[in-house]
Amino acid sequence: MRKYIINSLTALAISASLASCGDNFLETKYYKGIDVETALTSEANIQTALTGVYNQLYDYRFAGNYAVNIGDIPTDLSYWNTKTGHFDGIYQYSFDDKDTYLYYIWDYGFKVVNNSARIIKAGNGMLGSSSDATTLNKELAEAYALRAYSNLIMANVFCHQVKVNGTDFSSKPGLPISDEPIVAFQKISRSTVGETYDKIVADLKVSIDKFTAAGGDRGDKCYFTKASVEGLLARTYLYLEKWDEAKTYAQAALKDGNITVLNYKTTDYKALYNGGSSNTESLFYLDINATQNWSANSSGTLWSTYNYSPSPKLLAMYGANDVRKSIQTWDKTSVDVTPVYGGGKYAAFASSNPAFATNYLINAPEMFLIIAEANIKLGGDHLADAQNALLVVAKRNTSITSVTDLPQDITSLYAFLKDERARELFQEGLRLWDLRRWDTKASIEAYAAPAVKFRVDNYTISNLIYPIPADEINAGFGIEQNDWASTIPAIE
Repeated sequence: MRKYIINSLTALAISASLASCGDNFLETKYYKGIDVETALTSEANIQTALTGVYNQLYDYRFAGNYAVNIGDIPTDLSYWNTKTGHFDGIYQYSFDDKDTYLYYIWDYGFKVVNNSARIIKAGNGMLGSSSDATTLNKELAEAYALRAYSNLIMANVFCHQVKVNGTDFSSKPGLPISDEPIVAFQKISRSTVGETYDKIVADLKVSIDKFTAAGGDRGDKCYFTKASVEGLLARTYLYLEKWDEAKTYAQAALKDGNITVLNYKTTDYKALYNGGSSNTESLFYLDINATQNWSANSSGTLWSTYNYSPSPKLLAMYGANDVRKSIQTWDKTSVDVTPVYGGGKYAAFASSNPAFATNYLINAPEMFLIIAEANIKLGGDHLADAQNALLVVAKRNTSITSVTDLPQDITSLYAFLKDERARELFQEGLRLWDLRRWDTKASIEAYAAPAVKFRVDNYTISNLIYPIPADEINAGFGIEQNDWASTIPAIE
């Protein structure tokens, strides 16, 4: 964290103006250096800084790759054919506190957090005298959302799951949380994970309030919108097991996102992953495309030439008439024992180059599944509501046409819901956190494709916690290490 604090002026030196989707958002130039202590004294510089924070969020070392894919790769849904070494330590549970992927998730995550905090402090100070409070409120809404998104990602990676199948772990160590930007060399300490979640919820609610005060958002889904913030809040409440709130905000996200149905035809579903704005079911995505992308460091490369693919277990979970099979394409070099995936949700079918694919981070299908799970957990007379919400997604399998095709009791429906989240949300970076919060006895590290074999079965994955990078601990600014080594399985 010391590095992101000392170098936090980077976000204020990136671009002279905000870009919109399709502009060269990632092709930023470091030409407008501004002293970090005096920079945010004008609305123009608030805009400049916000662009810089989005750039740090979109970076492949954070939401552009590492911080999302870590939620899928070390799970039962992914397969690594060993031809390349990317993410291999994470996949094989042989990581340590010097792992590069963990280092950058921490480093870039806190860059987003601290620079968002600078914008929030300065922007709120300007509101009373601003000549354009509407724009400033929109920018503040996005800054609060950026901070909350980053904190939620890092809480998943570096903290114990806050709730595990009804058991409260909110007193476990969380993240260092502060309303103020952290001063370089300042001693800091970790909050509890419960306090971390309190801060995430508070930031998201303020974000919604700021959008309301502004009379709306930009209407551009490669920036945070009110609907995407509501969707992120629904996800947060799901992790907190606050079922009524999770359902309420998921419904609000769908309403404000103007999404009532999904795509059920093979051609329409595949077209969602042509790239960029093609995914009409997405509420928030990254502005990565053919002209601005991470090339070899992209998520699309990871799920194609870098040899990650869906596991045989996941592939077997799709019915014969499931339209989601349409994106399961394979490279011409692929064979059963050494599969080479075509990218899946990162295929960028319009260009046929997975490196040009973007990350769809908050999407409508997840909202329907949150509503369904919340109703299942609420029990009682909520069975029909759970079935109706689940049906919206389950109809991707065209053999399922009505609620009569779904399980008719709560226990069986919950098991179906868990499988449906696997089928629908693969490659969205949510599986690991699902397995942990459900307290699933997990199978991990698939091998021997096309057979369904795992090196570890019945692993208590809810205990898994990643180490905070050694560089941060050794810097001596007060961050305490996790007891991570005792939580990983012994793999022969």
